[in-house]
Parts: sequence; C-alpha cells; structure tokens
Amino acid sequence: MWQKNVCRISKVNILKLKYLTNRMNHGKVDVLLGLQWGDEGKGKVVDVLTPKYDVIARFQGGPNAGHTLEFEGQKYVLRSIPSGIFQGGKVNIIGNGVVLAPDLFMQEAKDLEKSGHDLKERLHISKKAHLIMPTHRVLDAAIEASKGKNKVGTTGKGIGPTYTDKVSRTGLRVGDILDNFQEKYEAHKAAHLKQIASLGYTDFDITEVEKTWMEGIEYLKQFHIVDSEHEINKILRSGKDILCEGAQGTMLDVDFGSYPFVTSSNTICAGACIGLGIGPNRIGNVYGIMKAYCTRVGAGPFPTELFDETGDKIRNLGHEYGAVTGRERRCGWCDLVQLKYSIMINGVTELIMMKSDVLDGFPVVKACVAYELPDGTQTTDLPYELYDAKPVYKEFKGWNVDMTKFTSEDQFPQEFNDYVKFLEDYLETPIRIISIGPDREQTIVRK
Repeated sequence: MWQKNVCRISKVNILKLKYLTNRMNHGKVDVLLGLQWGDEGKGKVVDVLTPKYDVIARFQGGPNAGHTLEFEGQKYVLRSIPSGIFQGGKVNIIGNGVVLAPDLFMQEAKDLEKSGHDLKERLHISKKAHLIMPTHRVLDAAIEASKGKNKVGTTGKGIGPTYTDKVSRTGLRVGDILDNFQEKYEAHKAAHLKQIASLGYTDFDITEVEKTWMEGIEYLKQFHIVDSEHEINKILRSGKDILCEGAQGTMLDVDFGSYPFVTSSNTICAGACIGLGIGPNRIGNVYGIMKAYCTRVGAGPFPTELFDETGDKIRNLGHEYGAVTGRERRCGWCDLVQLKYSIMINGVTELIMMKSDVLDGFPVVKACVAYELPDGTQTTDLPYELYDAKPVYKEFKGWNVDMTKFTSEDQFPQEFNDYVKFLEDYLETPIRIISIGPDREQTIVRK
C-alpha cells in the first residue's frame, strides 16, 4: 500500500515539476499603460523599455492615439504603429484589438521609412484588426453633430463607429482584404451611407479620401498579415518576452473611465488579454504611467482642472497640445484619488512618472488627496459621478531647481524627493522611473 502511495506522490511531483518547467520556459508578458486621461507619455517609455523585450505589441485604439518620441534631435509622432519600432531588430505587432485606417497607416509608415526605418519585415498586423472605412469618419461627424451641446469631443477619426460595427458583428477586418475585398467593401459602404442619410447629414464627399484609402489597402498587403494570437503565444512558448502597449489612458476606458466621455475600447490591463489573445496568467509586471500633474483632451469631468494662470503655465511649459489633433489639453494638479483607482483596476506593479521637470519652477505644488461630495462628506474612493467631486489638496514646497540635466536620482532636491515619497506612500506603489525631459536620455531609473 505504501509503495502505491509513494508512487502516486512521485507522479504528482513529476507533474508539478513539468508544470513549473513549462512555466519557466515561457516568455513573460508585461503591460504598459496610461493611468490618467491619456497623453501620459507612453510612447517615450515604450521606446526606453524596448531593449528589455523581444516583441512590442499594441492591443487597442487606433489613429486617435498620438505617441510622441524624441531622440537624437528628431521628433516622431506615432498613431497606429507600436512605439518599439525605433529599436532595431524588434518585432512589432498590431493586435486584433486595434482599429486600423489604411490611408493613415500608409502615410505614417511611409514617413517612418523615409527616416530610415525598415518596417515591412518588423511590423506584423493581425488579420482580426478591424478596418476604419472612409464612411466611418463621416458617421463619426454625423453622430457628433446630432448630439448638439452633448458632444463627446471625438477626434473625428471614425474610431467609435468602427468599434460599434465590431460589437454589432458587421465590421470589416484586415483579413478580409485577402479575398473578394471589393464586394465586401461596397456592401459595408452601402450600409453606412444609409445610416448617414438617416441622420440627415449631407456635408461630405469621400471621393478623394476613398481613392487614397484603397491605395492604403494595397500598401497593407506588403506587410506580414498574421494570425496574431497564434504568433504571440508561439513567441511566448519559445521563451521570448513581450511588452504590450496601450493607447489611451485608463480614465478613457469604455467600462471604467469617465463615461460617456471615453473611447470605445478597453484601455485597461485586461484589454491586453482581449486585444492580443493572451491568457491572464501570462501577465507579469504592469507599468502604470502618470504625469507629475494631470491633463485631459476633449469634454468630460476633470476634478483638478485649473482655469487660472497656473493651468496656463503648466500647459505652456509641458507643451500640452494634442499630438494628433493639436487641441489644447486641459491641465490640472495631480489627482491621487483617480490614480489610486487606476492602480487598483489595472493591478499596477510599478509607476513611471513623466514630465516632472514641468513643475521645476513652481513655488508650491499640489496633489488631490480626497474629494468633497455635494453632501459635505469626503471620500478617497472614485465616485460614480465625477462632476460633483471637489478636490481636497495637500500642498508641497516646490523644488525650484532645473532637473532636466540630471543623470541620477542622487541629484534630486529634497523637496522633490519628499513629493515622490508622499506619492509612493499614498498610492502604495513604487515609482521606478522618473522622466525629466522629452528626450530618451532624460530618463532616470531609480534604484
């Protein structure tokens, strides 16, 4: 009897060993995403972190995103292409959760190729990524016009209508361009034109746009069009590591953001599983990106927004204008209530603080530590309705030191260290990387 039991135990141990070995042989998946209302500086951070990874994968969003990178005296704005494209030899994947505009993608890719970056071998595109059609943009404009004063403030890129088609199971996908595409396109176009007509919208002409769009379709065919979920999981089984890149910030998530003033996809960490076909047990580190202050583009609640000279100063010093739209960003102090919420729903393991240098010249720096509600009570939990939340601030003495030339955290002034320490304690999460300027080199990795 005891021999049988020993035999059983041995078999269990062998199975456990096999399981652990398999896990060890798998590559890791880390996720990098914005924790505020977008524009946190994700592009730069992806570029900085890329050397640690074999593959960079984008999991949601579309050309409404604008990731700005600066290095070696050059400035680049990426919209649909993952930010790891500048690191030689890395495979970059546009996942199934992304919506792609062929004409805008073609323009973006050709501009990058002019600068000497070879994309066609290194950029892979999921067959299951949905296509943004010219009529999606018209629908976007028509729907916004119909809302009058209640506009959401979209970028007008057709993102929302494309995701609407996706969830209503009427979308057109990248894989569709490989077979009988013209017939499929015309059927989808006709359906859209009916919708546009029902909204009474007539101010459009897509003739030229459509021509360029079709050129973009032919251009897309020059890239690796792949079953990305299979490719990604094969990469992991081979022991290689993947960094997943989100587009918009957490507070623009369609489920957990400041609804209805949100984007049409899941921007949170869980969106990486859906937008790439990765099991949740594969997720390792979650890097959450925040600014030392806060910004927002478009309509919607923003509790810490500043309408005074301080807000203007932050905007000008931080060059807070949309990379895609050029719109002025609304600016305010850092909102720790909102950040704690974002850290919670994303499972953030490490924080990355951007644009710390923008606050270098302020005599006083503030951070929101609670909200006052209409009934006079205070809360540190993000409420359902943000319009009614008044920020409660903690003040910090400014550091009044130009940090842009610093190369080590040992050079940080005590006032800045005090600010960082308070943020870490309040958010219960370490700040591992601090950005002190737009260039790749202006990045301090803390010990």
